[in-house]
Amino acid sequence: MSKDPSHTHSACCDTEDDTHTAAHTHDHDHEHGNAGQAPWSVYFPSLFSLFMLLAGIGAGYLYPNLLKGYLRFFWYLIAYLPVGLPVMREAWKGIRKKDFFTEFTLMSLATIGAFAIGEYPEGVAVMVFYAVGELFQSAAVRKAKGNIKALLDVRPSSAQVFRRNRYETVAPEQVEIGEKVQVRPGEKIPLDGILLSSRGSFDTAALTGESKPHTVYKDGQVLAGMLNLDQVIELQVSRVFSDSSLARILDMVQNASARKAKTELLIRRFARIYTPVVFLLALACVVLPYFILSDYQFRDWLYRALVFLVISCPCALVISIPLGYFGGIGAASRKGILFKGSVFLDLITKVNTVVMDKTGTLTKGVFRVQEIAAKGIAEEEMMQLLAALEGKSTHPVAKAIAAHVQSLSDPLPVSDIRELAGMGLQGRVAGKEVLAGNTRLLDHFGISYDATVHDIVESIVVVAVDGVYAGYVLIADELKEDAADALKALRNIGVTKTVMLSGDKESITQKVAAALGVDLAYGGLMPEHKVQILEKLKQEPGCIVAFAGDGINDTPALALSDVGIAMGAMGSDAAVETADVIIQTDQPSKIATAIGIGKATRQVIIQNISLAFAVKALVLVLGAGGLATMWEAVFADVGVALLAILNAVRLQYMRL
Repeated sequence: MSKDPSHTHSACCDTEDDTHTAAHTHDHDHEHGNAGQAPWSVYFPSLFSLFMLLAGIGAGYLYPNLLKGYLRFFWYLIAYLPVGLPVMREAWKGIRKKDFFTEFTLMSLATIGAFAIGEYPEGVAVMVFYAVGELFQSAAVRKAKGNIKALLDVRPSSAQVFRRNRYETVAPEQVEIGEKVQVRPGEKIPLDGILLSSRGSFDTAALTGESKPHTVYKDGQVLAGMLNLDQVIELQVSRVFSDSSLARILDMVQNASARKAKTELLIRRFARIYTPVVFLLALACVVLPYFILSDYQFRDWLYRALVFLVISCPCALVISIPLGYFGGIGAASRKGILFKGSVFLDLITKVNTVVMDKTGTLTKGVFRVQEIAAKGIAEEEMMQLLAALEGKSTHPVAKAIAAHVQSLSDPLPVSDIRELAGMGLQGRVAGKEVLAGNTRLLDHFGISYDATVHDIVESIVVVAVDGVYAGYVLIADELKEDAADALKALRNIGVTKTVMLSGDKESITQKVAAALGVDLAYGGLMPEHKVQILEKLKQEPGCIVAFAGDGINDTPALALSDVGIAMGAMGSDAAVETADVIIQTDQPSKIATAIGIGKATRQVIIQNISLAFAVKALVLVLGAGGLATMWEAVFADVGVALLAILNAVRLQYMRL
């Protein structure tokens, strides 16, 4: 069976440790290269056998003398073979590997036994309804994998690279860092790079789950998998394809099933013990009554044992539980959330404390001019003088000021620039002496200013022109639009404590925390301080901690937390690699969504386990007492599996 991680089989079951109940259906899918809709040939054997079964039952009811003797046997044998042979083939593969107690072996023995005692319709029914259940399961997996397959489909097939004074078409894997690539409208970005064109508009749905256009300007970052929308653009490659964001996402998605949840692993181990035990009980059901009962009827007790075997098949558990987790991973992917395995889908449901980095997680991580207060000078003139001086600096605050006034007019001439360490800049702009920096700069030159500026907690740049205080500009990192909603959603979903950590100064950190309603906030932190706070939180009894961050400095905290959550769209490679959950949209509100998806998935898993055990236990007792026929056994096995599959499919339609 296939071990391709993009294949349905590996998404639901470990091929080396477990025999999957959907093997023959998946083999068909694999043979036909099916990535979306199953070909007609997959359905034909089940439909043919179902038609023959129903026709045989109908004929036997309406014309009792029509199907008798060998004709009846061959009729049902023809009905049995299309659905029975694939199961028997898988049973033989298991036996050759000394794996005797599989659901394939149990169903093969039970149905062959049913034929041996003349219960042909029951024998065919077991295989037919099993095959129908497999078709439903395959459809459910295809639905769950829809968004993940969409990721695989966005893999660029070629790149237009500028070589030898012309553009050449090559595979993305053959492009080197630093080469120039051209992308036409409607084409996918083949590799991560820096935009060389003045601007570009992109559809990022494949990476973030958000379909609204995203505009990137010159020198901005563009990522492999983005769809170029409106004009020819050029970019300089910054990463080889194997290191690109798209390749990293594909690798995470394809290998998500390798990290299985404890519930999934427990059920697998249980099924491997449970199945041989029930097989031995079925054997005892045939043998022991011979020594106890005086009116022992071999055929009667063999039939009960066969019913017992069919009921004992752990299909509902082995299929629906991995499918439930995979459905949760698929539902999360549709929301722009990537889980690196079902183990984290399970663990995130236990999180009761969420710790978040401020910059880049709750805020946009980009400085913006928030307020301008000019005194004795026109606001526009002050900003032009300030921007001209700050335009010579690479400091983030200087860049924010320059970006704010870039459309006002052409830059003014600047000369005699001098930087005063820890205070700011001094220079002549258009013939005027301009000072720009913090209040210590004005104190240094003995320039008086409004004392109220000391009450401002945000970062400000005070300005003096020709020795006179001219005003200030307030610079701040903007809160993300959904930051406040994110905190409310976390409380609503059961998180009891929220904590914000920041390297920014304490006064700014506390102001942001108060605005958002964060329970605890710590500012002025180095990476090691964040780790110390996390260690202290984890020592609290019953505290399960999730940490959300985006920078390379957040990597130690991401690794230490019980669940590490990275803001993946703009997050550093180190953060994305270390985290257990990636939020591709960079929206903090998706943290609560991720927890909600985990809880919905866990609820479906518990429902499936409870349903399977309750029905199987009931019908096992009835079967041992001779009160359940093969038809009840089919329901207890395949019917319950089908119900569990349909329940798992609900994850794709839930409002999460």
